[in-house]
Amino acid sequence: MLRLLHLLLLLLLLPPPGTPEPPGLAALSPGAYPQAPDLLYADGLRAYAAGAWASAVALLREALRSQAELGRMRRDCGVRCTAEPGAALPAAPLDVPGPDSRPRLAPGAWEPLLLRAALRRAECLSHCAVRRLGPGGAARLRVGSALRDAFRRREPYNYLQRAYYQLKKLDLAAAAAHTFFIANPKHLQMREDMAKYRRMSGIRQQSFRDLETPPHWAAYDSGLELLGRQEAGLALPRLEEALHESLAQMESCRAGCEGPEEQQRDEEEEEGTGNHGGLYEAIAGHWIRVLQCRQRCVGDTATRPGRSFPVPDFLPSQLRRLHEAHAQVGNLSQAIENVLSVLLFYPEDEEAKEALNQYQAQLGEPRPGLGPREDIRQYVLRSLGEKRQLYYAMEHLGTSFKDPDPWTPTAFIPERLREKLREDQEQRPWDQEPPQPKPLTDWKDVLLLEGVTLTQDARQLNGSERAVLDGLLTPAECGVLLQLAKDAAEAGARSGYRGRRSPHTPHEHFDGLTVLKAAQLARAGAVGTQGAKLLLEVSERVRTLTQAYFSPERPLHLSFTHLVCRSAIEGEQEQRMDLSHPVHADNCILDPDTGECWREPPAYTYRDYSGLLYLNDDFQGGDLFFTEPNALTVRAQVRPRCGRLVAFSSGGENPHGVWAVTRGRRCALALWHTWASEHKEQEWTEAKELLQEPEEKEDEEEEKEMPSRDPSPEPPSYRLQRVQDKSEKPPRVREEL
Repeated sequence: MLRLLHLLLLLLLLPPPGTPEPPGLAALSPGAYPQAPDLLYADGLRAYAAGAWASAVALLREALRSQAELGRMRRDCGVRCTAEPGAALPAAPLDVPGPDSRPRLAPGAWEPLLLRAALRRAECLSHCAVRRLGPGGAARLRVGSALRDAFRRREPYNYLQRAYYQLKKLDLAAAAAHTFFIANPKHLQMREDMAKYRRMSGIRQQSFRDLETPPHWAAYDSGLELLGRQEAGLALPRLEEALHESLAQMESCRAGCEGPEEQQRDEEEEEGTGNHGGLYEAIAGHWIRVLQCRQRCVGDTATRPGRSFPVPDFLPSQLRRLHEAHAQVGNLSQAIENVLSVLLFYPEDEEAKEALNQYQAQLGEPRPGLGPREDIRQYVLRSLGEKRQLYYAMEHLGTSFKDPDPWTPTAFIPERLREKLREDQEQRPWDQEPPQPKPLTDWKDVLLLEGVTLTQDARQLNGSERAVLDGLLTPAECGVLLQLAKDAAEAGARSGYRGRRSPHTPHEHFDGLTVLKAAQLARAGAVGTQGAKLLLEVSERVRTLTQAYFSPERPLHLSFTHLVCRSAIEGEQEQRMDLSHPVHADNCILDPDTGECWREPPAYTYRDYSGLLYLNDDFQGGDLFFTEPNALTVRAQVRPRCGRLVAFSSGGENPHGVWAVTRGRRCALALWHTWASEHKEQEWTEAKELLQEPEEKEDEEEEKEMPSRDPSPEPPSYRLQRVQDKSEKPPRVREEL
């Protein structure tokens, strides 16, 4: 009965039908205590499973509000109790032991002061939590690690988008979907849902907004956009706001580090700082975990939602932009304050020192009291104090600490730890840059030897590292490969997909054939050996030309080869709005809203160059097109024809898609190349071995009316299965152009 009353009460929170929804999640009602987020979330999922969409929305929204209020309480109470008279911790016990440090108090005199201050702080925090959260305080709202992870991954928005969709609130459904996708760019189902929302005519572009955007990222992106337009005066307020909100976000994160003991136990297992001693060992262990958590807040604040790596030097980079922008508008005093703040991080930064001298010369007479920003000075001093303690514990107590900042002075790091830390810093994967392509004269002779002509280069295609080359196949060779695709489809081969419908659109049929499947079918007599061999030969031909054009000094390897055909389904082409293949990049996850492309799994991050070799042009639609990173503005379009190769680099600089095939059958050979030899296509080698049987045996098998073996497609080789099992990686999901 109580649970029923609870649901009815929450249903009253829903707006009446037709009432416009707020753009985000509204704040809690004044004076209302938040309810337990875990119970609200569990009830919301039950309502969702039962199809009670309105109840699910109310419960999930209330769970999000309560979780947010819990975080605000910890931050606000922490700030309030730090300033509480009598609750300040004594300075002497926090000094790091060392040869030059001496306690300022008599031996043992600091112990009662420390413990008394800790008790006063605990009392203050407890009373503050009760005032903000109601009877029971934070203990009543304590949630487990699984639920914290779910909120951090924004999982409630995944359920909210479906519930809003069922309630016909498409704007809110799109906003919830976008909010979830921003934090989960690897979620393939949500990628498809987002594409569907974008095709719906009733949804505006403004609907795709992040309901959880941290304020510092919103201000930061806005400021950078204005700077890019050379509008420094308008950018300055946004850049100042970004810095202020970044520091505030760090404070909020740091407050969470002093959360429930359950959270600290989870971090204890992760950091390996468990304690098995007495009172002081336990105090030291807990304090080290708090400091480790606080230091991680730097990276957490500098990491965009859904990204794996933080923006390097996030605070110093903001200060650099601020001092340059202030100088542009003539605010020399503020420019000096910000450049002096940069020098707090990097005292030997030559550019900053040069800028400081320039600003001081322009300012003229010295201004007394002009120094670095006070908020940055306090931040640096506090951070260095924490690092000193963590490095001491690392050296003497055997704890672990991964310093998030490249600006930490070497003097703060114990000498015997410096070499190991230096080795760790040198193993950064983003320091290696791919070589630049050679100029035209280096590959022109190679193309002439192959009888290939360059039809369009990157400039003509309005992009970079892309080209169209003609003459790679004769009409007879196109015919052989088209017949191979047809015979394989009739034999039931659909390599890479389980069904006949295209994985990208329900309005087309899709047939795919790998080189290994073609070789197996040729051995079984289901397809001609000539076509299977030509498939191998042509793929190597494309690899050779791609390497000659883009990477003459670094060998390219085939990573995947796929003969693909798309056929328009009759009767399903009227008023069709979708694409044959949505806009994407081949080695990163494209985010059209930000224009970024994240080279992270599940994208095929090892792909370096892509190619499409067309076999025919007797169909309608199906042109390849390149877009801007927003996936909307078309920059170039290429019409398929027999023997035409479109080659391009696989990254975010070449977003591309395929227009809908509205009539006929479009066939092409899709190929991807990699610099990484460990990702070389093993199936290609196996197919070559299968097709290198004695000619007499092949002739005998072709003369028989019925094949001597089962014509059904053979399973993958046991050798390939063993490789996959050892790597313990899931099978690849094919993504064809």
